[in-house]
Amino acid sequence: MNNSIILGIESSCDDTSAAVIRGNKILSNIAANQEIHNDYGGVVPELASRAHQQNIIPVVEKSVSQANIQQKDISAVGFTRGPGLLGSLLVGTSFAKSLAMSLGVPLIEVNHLQAHILAHFIEDANIMPPKFPFLCLTVSGGHTMIVLVKDYFDMEIIGRTTDDAAGEAFDKIGKIFGLDYPAGPIIDKLAKNGNENSFQFNKPRLENYDYSFSGIKTSVLYFIQKEIKKNPDFIRENIDDLCASVQRSIVEILMDKLEKASKDLNINEVAIAGGVSANSALRAAMQSNAEKLGWKIYIPKFEYTTDNAAMIAMVAQLKFQRGEFADLSVSATARYDIEESFKKP
Repeated sequence: MNNSIILGIESSCDDTSAAVIRGNKILSNIAANQEIHNDYGGVVPELASRAHQQNIIPVVEKSVSQANIQQKDISAVGFTRGPGLLGSLLVGTSFAKSLAMSLGVPLIEVNHLQAHILAHFIEDANIMPPKFPFLCLTVSGGHTMIVLVKDYFDMEIIGRTTDDAAGEAFDKIGKIFGLDYPAGPIIDKLAKNGNENSFQFNKPRLENYDYSFSGIKTSVLYFIQKEIKKNPDFIRENIDDLCASVQRSIVEILMDKLEKASKDLNINEVAIAGGVSANSALRAAMQSNAEKLGWKIYIPKFEYTTDNAAMIAMVAQLKFQRGEFADLSVSATARYDIEESFKKP
């Protein structure tokens, strides 16, 4: 890994983030969150893009300052091209283009999902990075997939959600329970005090490695409606057990497919990535499978699980070494599969 200094910019959803990397060592990783969305129970795209416009300059300035470098030291500018909210992506894309042009340095486009996976190769993400080939369960509010990672730039999606993502299921079920947005971390916290075997919810039966989470959401909704008719205080009186039971069900759905893929492909190098990889029950299930199935597991540091620019900078560094640069005509794209990002124009 060389010592080029790369600035990474991430603006795919509601976090504005900038990071500086030298080699594979993160020098700074700054993020500005948008709490305004809490009032709406989800991210409002127009509000998100406006907030990015307000946040991006101070976030980039702080990132450069904290890294103890000057703008003239930057070798290239990496940015999230997609997938994500188009309005949010446009802010980061436009800023990255302008900055790269003003500095006279290369512009590097990054696939957000690929970045979640390759965050494992940041110097302090793990004790050791995964060995190729490995399986990566990439799970967040917008995406849930199992990716066969053969190399930095050779990945194959072998399973994905056919409807809701796991993080989306957590948030929608949290809304049924009357919890604030985002509900995932709240459910995780409340579940620690509950009995995960208190309630049983329906699980999907898909043949391959694909996921489905709409069924468990509907199962929870009907169950709650039935119980509230008998006891209006049912949710309040059972919230810890409800959260623990829902969390167990979602984690079991995730792990069942991952175990099947590991067995079928005979791959014991297994990683998780994305915002839901911060979930304590999912991390515990990975640890359990490491002991039970002999997996070598890779669980990223918390700061590299959510949307962050450090992972964007990591991919940009790898692309910089390969000379893979974007021109100024590049445009943001809301839908951008991992495999599509490897296709040559």
